[in-house]
Amino acid sequence: MQTSRRNFLQGTVATAAMLGNVESFAAETNTPPIYQATGLRIGEVTSDSAIVWTRLTQQATRNNKGVVFTKRGKSEEAKNTPIASIEGACPGQPGKIRIVYWPEAETHQAISTAWENVDETGDFIHQFPLKGLRPQTTYHLRSETSVTDQPPHGALTGSFRTAPTPETPSPVRFCVMTCQGYPDRDHPDGHPIYPAMQAKDPDFISLTGDLVYYDNDAPSAMTADLARLHWQRMFSLPRLVETLRNTSTYWLKDDHDTLDDDAWPGQKYGEFTFAEGQKIYQQQAPSGSQSYRTFRWGQDLQIWLTDGRDFRSPNKMKDGPSKTIWGSEQKAWFKRTVAASDATWKVLISPTPLVGPDRPSKNDNHSNAGFSHEGNEIRQWLQKNVPNNFFVVCGDRHWQYHSVHPETGVNEFSVGAASNSHAGGTPGRNPQYHRFHKVQGGFLNVLVADHADRSSITFQLCDVDGKVSYERQFETDRTIPKGRA
Repeated sequence: MQTSRRNFLQGTVATAAMLGNVESFAAETNTPPIYQATGLRIGEVTSDSAIVWTRLTQQATRNNKGVVFTKRGKSEEAKNTPIASIEGACPGQPGKIRIVYWPEAETHQAISTAWENVDETGDFIHQFPLKGLRPQTTYHLRSETSVTDQPPHGALTGSFRTAPTPETPSPVRFCVMTCQGYPDRDHPDGHPIYPAMQAKDPDFISLTGDLVYYDNDAPSAMTADLARLHWQRMFSLPRLVETLRNTSTYWLKDDHDTLDDDAWPGQKYGEFTFAEGQKIYQQQAPSGSQSYRTFRWGQDLQIWLTDGRDFRSPNKMKDGPSKTIWGSEQKAWFKRTVAASDATWKVLISPTPLVGPDRPSKNDNHSNAGFSHEGNEIRQWLQKNVPNNFFVVCGDRHWQYHSVHPETGVNEFSVGAASNSHAGGTPGRNPQYHRFHKVQGGFLNVLVADHADRSSITFQLCDVDGKVSYERQFETDRTIPKGRA
């Protein structure tokens, strides 16, 4: 059943009760407050496993009345302001956390993890790996917290669905988003795309980089503490908490949520280093230890998630065979696993474009001249090895498009920015590439359908409220892939 907008709003009200005026709400209902102001995150879901992200906070709610910074740039004032006093801050506290989880309608089969201690060394976070799950099953969970010498806390609840096994024909629905600025969220409770995505009832959502903007959103993250603040205030917004505690997710990073614009390893932003940015991202995203991965969702769908920051050459390096975004090991892994896959449809979810076209002034992705050697290599390999059933979905660009590369025929869908006020920057419609082009915020909704002897995949570029602006469907016979463009 699809989640209606009314049901989402009711859930958001419940989330606001948990994460907003929680103490008074708890007193009125005689329930303990929930000290998890930054919510739950459920990631890396397979047919039998998942990772559940948790964090213990000092308060049941974010600091909605704190200091607001509006001036972008490197601010000494921000560095000297206590983090807890800044708007949106959710300071953590030491204590312990556990997860209780069970298949839907089978509460008698609930499983409890061990209690895990959290403290400042890990930003009061613990990520629980859940194993031995059932395929294609809805799971419910409770995140329980406790602090010495305090009454028991309330539990934050959530749910997610596991993937079908590779031999199982099954419909799949998923959404992809990117580029969410904090001042550009267009609603005090969070970006409109979150209720719009949840209303599509996706099996999973991919959050595809630039999830916070260390350098562009005030106060700029010149220190590790300010970087963590960016994650606290963004992911404590009620709309984000409500969606992410009830949907499985796959996470990718890009430049702004690693360090700063067009960043590569070895750089610094103020006192904040690229290595610190990598570490903080790993703490904040339930994405496991490997930055590039692949996941199977039934007989018909396999997705690849690539990393464009950890292994890249400096952008200013002269282009040629040794200049890379993916690095040799990731590139070899990608080619090997794509060639070995028998999935009907194969989808690369990339933080940055492979096809574009992009602005001439940009120089940090595979559609730019600065990385054209590796871009051509990958596109030509795809043309030769998976010409009809492979698609690229990209983040990073703040406009929506469906492009087809003129020489290789590679299809790419750009999901667009997370809000209308964050949209823009396009070089304009290019008739050689574009089948669709529009400057607007929104997200991509993808539907894989099972038709017995056939399968279809449909890409829907949606506006911020979920209305479909463009749709393209491809079909194939399962025995001999024949993508129909």
